[in-house]
Amino acid sequence: MSEKDKKLKIGIVGCGAIGSSLAKAIVSGFSKEGELVSLYDIDIEKAYNLSIKFNKKLAALNLEDLINKADLVIEATKADAAFDIVKKVLSLSKDIMIMSVGGIIQHYQELKVLTEEKKARIFIPSGAICGIDGLKAASLGKINKVILTTRKPPRAFLGAPYVLKKKIRLDNIDKDTVLFEGNASQAIKAFPQNINVAATLSMAGIGPEATIVRIVASPTISRNIHEIEIESDAGKIITRTENVVHPDNPKTSYLAVLSAQATLKQILEPIKIGT
Repeated sequence: MSEKDKKLKIGIVGCGAIGSSLAKAIVSGFSKEGELVSLYDIDIEKAYNLSIKFNKKLAALNLEDLINKADLVIEATKADAAFDIVKKVLSLSKDIMIMSVGGIIQHYQELKVLTEEKKARIFIPSGAICGIDGLKAASLGKINKVILTTRKPPRAFLGAPYVLKKKIRLDNIDKDTVLFEGNASQAIKAFPQNINVAATLSMAGIGPEATIVRIVASPTISRNIHEIEIESDAGKIITRTENVVHPDNPKTSYLAVLSAQATLKQILEPIKIGT
């Protein structure tokens, strides 16, 4: 097989709802250009059970084993684990796609330097929001304001550090309630499993300290809704994305998984659409 025809070897770290969905997509939709070669989860049984679905021995015994087998690693774990995983992958000169973006934003510059040293690449999907292309373009000029308002059903915030610290009774919320308002850096720490979109928005735009985030618990909705307002010298951008929740994980949006698939498609195919 020539170098041109060589398939991209892909490994997935994290075999929960998102990792499982991406594994199925690779096997069913990208088998011509890419190959799923390894799966790893801190709960090794999850990796083993997912591997069985593809009738292959894909479960890796440890993270290093997976990295060594793959050309591209997809991180689909949790915010508190993401940085260590990303750093290890880049250190071994492998490319990585990051789903738990909130976990790496405080280390963004360090990871950027590492990518340059190791000749590796980081891919960050747009996730569950629209408007990233416009924001990236506007950032080459002057951006005056970026505001993200996130609305989700109260149950989506169960277990969030901010909710636990403030002892917020989510089951008592009977109308739209602003749980949090502050900058993206604060929001990511307060709601690490809910607000990856704030991290992505920050890195594409004016940074986590200047990006404003409002988080609203709304008992009248069944979808995760993200509204973005951008004001720049290039004009004003307003987007609203009403996301259907992922069927296996109410804390994330189905679009986030599809966005990762679209990013993978961009990597694998010769024609790139969008900025």
